[in-house]
Amino acid sequence: MAANGNIFGSDRRYQLFTAVKYLTFVLLGINVYLFLQEELLTLSHMGAGAIPWSHLVQVFSATIDTAAWVVLLLLFELETSVLDDRRIHGPVRWALHGIRGLCGIAIVYAFTGYYAELAPLYDVMPFAGNACALADQSWSLLVNLDDFVPLDGASCASLGGEVYQLQGFNVLAGAANLEAARRLAWVDVVNSGVWILVVVVLEIEVRLQLRGKLSASVLKLNKYLKVVLYGLLFIAAAYWGVAGDFLDFWDASLWLFAFIFIELNVFEWQYESRRGTAAA
Repeated sequence: MAANGNIFGSDRRYQLFTAVKYLTFVLLGINVYLFLQEELLTLSHMGAGAIPWSHLVQVFSATIDTAAWVVLLLLFELETSVLDDRRIHGPVRWALHGIRGLCGIAIVYAFTGYYAELAPLYDVMPFAGNACALADQSWSLLVNLDDFVPLDGASCASLGGEVYQLQGFNVLAGAANLEAARRLAWVDVVNSGVWILVVVVLEIEVRLQLRGKLSASVLKLNKYLKVVLYGLLFIAAAYWGVAGDFLDFWDASLWLFAFIFIELNVFEWQYESRRGTAAA
């Protein structure tokens, strides 16, 4: 455990680091609520009755994913910064691993939800009728991924060229908007998969550290893996920023920022362990 701020140079810097870290954690908790609001709005446009309860994960994938990651982040914080290594055994260890396992299941479940959200965007059929004839009749227009507007006189006038209907839903989409939504959905899938790999790498590192078996070769391999994985996550965040999806961009940026803290925790933890071993 990192019990002090040795790598930060002074207690003042360490206190600032800690304050910013916990502020970031609070902001990530707020994001859970923001995603829930966004996805409840999506559900209202998709039609709650049209989606089986077993498939609601495709609507609430971001909420489930973010909530599970917040809990997982707090567990990493406990294990690498708050709890002393000597306390991480017996019931405490099993509780940490048990909760982490449940979070892992939720994260993988959310990953399947992202894919389930992508699939309907390819299950479409050309709409040959007059879209404006459906105005004000409980139809919606897909503007972007998770972004719908009611189909009315003003919104139907914006449709031009090819128009598609999402199979099984009263939702229409223009060709350009449909393609933009597909790209964002793919970024969601890839981003979710990469984060799963990040937590696997961190989990291996933490467990080997606890057992005193974290060798220099494993650390070097993990370093290269993290460069690739975090690089992909930065690309995903940049894409959301360019595409104008502010909530996903903001959330991705916060998560990258949060995991900088976790990586520093791990680095400090390893530093303290090596120093303790050398002293012994």
